[in-house]
Amino acid sequence: MITRLLVANRGEIARRVFASCRALGVETVAVYSDTDADAPFVAEADQAVRLPGATPAETYLRVDLILDAARRGGADAVHPGYGFLAENAEFAAAVTDAGLTWVGPPARVIAAMGDKLAAKALLAEAGVPMLPSWSDTDEITDFPVLVKASAGGGGRGMRIVRDAAALAEAVASARREAAAAFGDGTVFIERYVERGRHVEVQIFGDAHGRVVALGDRECSIQRRHQKIVEEAPAVVPERVRTALHEAAVAAGRAVDYLGAGTVEFLLAPGGEFFFLEMNTRLQVEHPVTELCTGLDLVGLQLLVAEGEPLPATLPASTGHAIEVRLCAEDAAAGWRPATGTLHRFAVSGVAAEFGGLAGPGLRLDSGVVAGSVVGVHYDSMLAKLVAWGRTRGEATRLLSTALARAQLHGVTTNRDLLVRVLRSPAFAAVEIDTGFLDRHPEVFAPLLPAAKLPLAALAAALASAAGRRAGSRVLAGLPSGWRNVPAVPQVTRFTGPDGEIEVHYRLDRAGGLAEWSATSTGDAATAGAEGSAVALVEAAPDRVVLDVDGVRRAYRVHRVGSAVFVDGPDGAASLAELPRLPLPTAEVAAGSLLAPLPGAVTRVHVQVGQRVAAGDPLLTLEAMKLEHPVLAPTDGVVAELPVPAGGQVRTGAVLAVIDN
Repeated sequence: MITRLLVANRGEIARRVFASCRALGVETVAVYSDTDADAPFVAEADQAVRLPGATPAETYLRVDLILDAARRGGADAVHPGYGFLAENAEFAAAVTDAGLTWVGPPARVIAAMGDKLAAKALLAEAGVPMLPSWSDTDEITDFPVLVKASAGGGGRGMRIVRDAAALAEAVASARREAAAAFGDGTVFIERYVERGRHVEVQIFGDAHGRVVALGDRECSIQRRHQKIVEEAPAVVPERVRTALHEAAVAAGRAVDYLGAGTVEFLLAPGGEFFFLEMNTRLQVEHPVTELCTGLDLVGLQLLVAEGEPLPATLPASTGHAIEVRLCAEDAAAGWRPATGTLHRFAVSGVAAEFGGLAGPGLRLDSGVVAGSVVGVHYDSMLAKLVAWGRTRGEATRLLSTALARAQLHGVTTNRDLLVRVLRSPAFAAVEIDTGFLDRHPEVFAPLLPAAKLPLAALAAALASAAGRRAGSRVLAGLPSGWRNVPAVPQVTRFTGPDGEIEVHYRLDRAGGLAEWSATSTGDAATAGAEGSAVALVEAAPDRVVLDVDGVRRAYRVHRVGSAVFVDGPDGAASLAELPRLPLPTAEVAAGSLLAPLPGAVTRVHVQVGQRVAAGDPLLTLEAMKLEHPVLAPTDGVVAELPVPAGGQVRTGAVLAVIDN
């Protein structure tokens, strides 16, 4: 029996496993890098062992350090979580060789399924349907095709190729990314199915020869081949569901599967399906299955690892659950991972964390809290928000409303995209496939319309004035900025999502809004007294209520230094208040191309003096396990390349200078 479990992972993953351990009375041991020393998962563990270093390669990917931590922490079992070493056969073997219980399938199964080419051949013999695939690019005559990493998943090392001219570079790029993410640059190529859906089946096996299917999940809405919305059950005909489950169980039996696993399939428009891969671990999206079945899948993992049989009767799936992956990403920078301090992280209405629900409601699985620092070394996912409802529509409404109302301050996220997806007519009609985002560019629009930004800026200005007035000692009872003889209005300037916005306002002697206007250098509409009729109902440092054309609208305002975060009925705005008398600053040379996020320059594609055209690749920046191509913004000549290949850069560093 397991008494003390080490979780060889971090963040939300570790916290999820710890939650089941607490419920079962199992003691826990965390491992942490120097970057994660103050992370919530470290504080939650009964014991925690430092892994000296910052990057995954220095810490969470070091088998020797993790085994030493298990010894020092007195653990008798190891759970790999999902990610890092979770599907590393050598790690699984090392754990068992050290006399510890491995919570997962045996090393031989991980090895067999980790080589995707060998896995396809093995499971084809078991009758699992397969897509045509190639390892030799010279054999490919029909396009489109999909380049895939043999040793990993999560969208890394994956490229869609639509013509022969792009194949060589796609293969080379996929190999580099796979080698960086998984330590293995092997790739293969298979036929790409247009309008295909990504459907997966949760399987479980025990040491007594039983393999079962515990439901299925729809994971088709993806960006850059990474899932962002998952739901259970998949909306498919029952005959297709039955066939999917049978194929998944056949795959599990073919390798004598033990523990939790996921068999992933590509579903073609006509109902035909093909094997994609088997993940020999618990999936990120497992909570939707837990909410629909009432099972604790981590608890089942521990049960099976102890040699116990699966329960004789397993519950059927009921209701509908939808999960979104909330990530630190910057839409304005091409959805690159974002970093920074999470000043506020609040989701109202959450009924459970890392566990089940008693009825319709929200579950939050998060690796961060207010004050957490989101760095460059790890995956950009902050949390998973999951809703369960009696119907798909009920779950969708619960989830989209909670997301839209969440206060997420300090780090840009993909929240608006997720809400737009959930509220789109196509999602409601289940018109979904892996190309959903490509066909629906409208979901990338921010929730806050440009025309509503002036009202948010006005609320920010009034809250800022209220904050200053609250701390005043002289004539504290007078409204901010009030004059006996009106002269000029108060002026507050902000930088916003599309440039500067300037708010002019004047209060009367009763504290009411006598006049106001707002102008913007970006796309935000010019607003003022000549537009909507706006009256001030209430102004406090953290809350402003405006009456707009007879409708009261409340704005929550949170200030951190010069940063002002406004959450209103139309959406959220992140602003920065500008000083009234700014100090002079150094100018960046014209034509400079700046680093959008911290990372490492892995390749430089051009030379100083070379003429380039807009869109030509200049260099490749690697951050958060992904490659980010840096392209020439305009035609010109490369004047400077200050960072060589292998160089580390911070956000805002000059990567190149292009002379027109």
